[in-house]
Amino acid sequence: MTAPYDDSPPLTDEQRAVVALPWDTRLLVTAGAGSGKTHTVVRRLDALVGHEDPEEALEAGEILVLSFSRAAVRELRDRIARHGDRARRVRVQTFDSWAYQLLVRAHPDQEWAARSFDERIRAATDALEKGAVEAGELGAPAHVVIDEAQDLVGDRRDLVEALLDRFQRSCGFTVVGDSAQGIYGFQIEDPTERAKETDRFFDWLRESYDDLVELGLTENFRARSDQARTALPLGSRLQNLAASPDGQEAAAAQLHTELRDRLLDLPNLGNLTDGFMLDALKTFPDTCAILTRDNRQALAVSELLHEHGVDHALKRSLQDRPVPHWVAELLRRSESLTLTEARFLELLAQIPLAPGVEPQRCWRSLRAATRRTGRGLVDVSAVRRLVAEGRFPDELADPESARLIVSTVHRAKGLEYDRVLLLSPPSIAELRKAHEDLDVPAEARALYVAMTRAREDLYPVAGPDTSAIRRHRPTGRWYRGGWKKFARYGIQAMAKDIHREQPPDSHEAGGSALETQTYLLEHVRPGDAVTLRMRHPVPVGPDQSPPYDLVHRDRVVGEVSERFRRDLRAVEAVSRSWEITWPTEIVGLRVDTLETVAGSTAAGVNAGLGGNGVWIAPRITGIGRYRRGERAGEEQG
Repeated sequence: MTAPYDDSPPLTDEQRAVVALPWDTRLLVTAGAGSGKTHTVVRRLDALVGHEDPEEALEAGEILVLSFSRAAVRELRDRIARHGDRARRVRVQTFDSWAYQLLVRAHPDQEWAARSFDERIRAATDALEKGAVEAGELGAPAHVVIDEAQDLVGDRRDLVEALLDRFQRSCGFTVVGDSAQGIYGFQIEDPTERAKETDRFFDWLRESYDDLVELGLTENFRARSDQARTALPLGSRLQNLAASPDGQEAAAAQLHTELRDRLLDLPNLGNLTDGFMLDALKTFPDTCAILTRDNRQALAVSELLHEHGVDHALKRSLQDRPVPHWVAELLRRSESLTLTEARFLELLAQIPLAPGVEPQRCWRSLRAATRRTGRGLVDVSAVRRLVAEGRFPDELADPESARLIVSTVHRAKGLEYDRVLLLSPPSIAELRKAHEDLDVPAEARALYVAMTRAREDLYPVAGPDTSAIRRHRPTGRWYRGGWKKFARYGIQAMAKDIHREQPPDSHEAGGSALETQTYLLEHVRPGDAVTLRMRHPVPVGPDQSPPYDLVHRDRVVGEVSERFRRDLRAVEAVSRSWEITWPTEIVGLRVDTLETVAGSTAAGVNAGLGGNGVWIAPRITGIGRYRRGERAGEEQG
């Protein structure tokens, strides 16, 4: 019989010390960039479940694992599936997903899907303090694992502190984090409060638990070259930034300068428009990321690459959770209330799947998520509820499997790539000119995170000009401006900009929703160019734009949502007296993915898509350009 860890990296002494501690230990692990943190957590989970002493072993259901992002959750679950021989049934969720499920169980009569992420986190903290966890199906955990703990700020920090406080007499925990990589302080709007959040959760642990055990993981396993190791020597200074005797901001400014100098001393690949650079991006066979400081740069880089025919994906927001298209097709084709494993896999084999989607894994995850169904079955209506209520399993969310990714540093947090191209960062002095309330420590940590994503190659590159891309603060959208304050030449596409309450229809003679679904499945792919085309010039409402159809290769495959029409008007209405000339088309947008969305069951039945009330809708991305007047006219800007 093959030993369960034969294909798994051996544990170092540091990692073994973490893994071997008993379940009731209160443990804080400082894990530097690339130090094998995920591997260590998985082996610890396996040890907790499979302890040789039955009195010390925990059931999988007694362990709760919470992490900051879906990427981290996916990585943990993948590693558990490969190397966690005894921990496969351990719960791994994001903080947001766990809070939502807690609320649905505790207060099923309320519309939690309509609440914001932060509202749900606050409500979950209140429910937890009133006993909602103990009253749940699985009861109180015996051991809690908190991953990416340095990113716990504000409401999420309050939630985790309440969780550990609630069960401090009966629960052990393993908290893993790295102060040098804490880059989500921006979620706290007040600069003074934001500064207080630095290491606040770690300090709370030290003050709250006299028996707290602190261990460290210091050896780096990610970086395989001198280039990739460029920033690592500065990690310990970033970890101790809050205790700097010279003042945190001054010390952070010095660290940012040192990191920036080290980056700019590396070989420079020049400009992203250089022919050599473009050919390298097209032909590089391994994973590559172009990392930017903010979304404006990411949108500009993505547009540039599309213009030069470079295939890539623009990384989504961490809160975007598109349900993959195969779910809608699976339910539409099911023709029964439940699915056996054989029937599930048979149907899935008939549906085009994205690279990396494993049918057996889909079956296991949906079985676990709908476990109240009869043994060996998946309840179709339960899957529909998971979609409608935003509770679809994180690990099955639509994969971002492109070889080349364009991403902000924040969205790349916790990920790694063979090659990283980092847009050359401005100095602190330059940043201060553009940002009055600049968070200097956050800038230093973000630059460190960016420089430690690479396995092999790390290069600084010159990015495109972004001066014409402006932020419309009331809507949060980026738009194309000009030298005149009132000029508007384009607008950003965002998640949920395509209407979801009704199945997409072609609006053409003889067309049907079913034909549109078939067209989407057979012809529409991520990265395809799409256009928003004005259907007629009459605004839908007093605070909205006219309706726009989504057009793919001259075929209508959807229409814009109410939110998009409202935001478009807000961006265009420079003043109350301003007369808006609506763009005839908005071009330069792209398909992000095809996702499963939930609407009314009646709408699905009337459209001939079955009675489950789910269907496929395209999700779009990018920053478009306006065309006004005739369709064939020149685009603006």
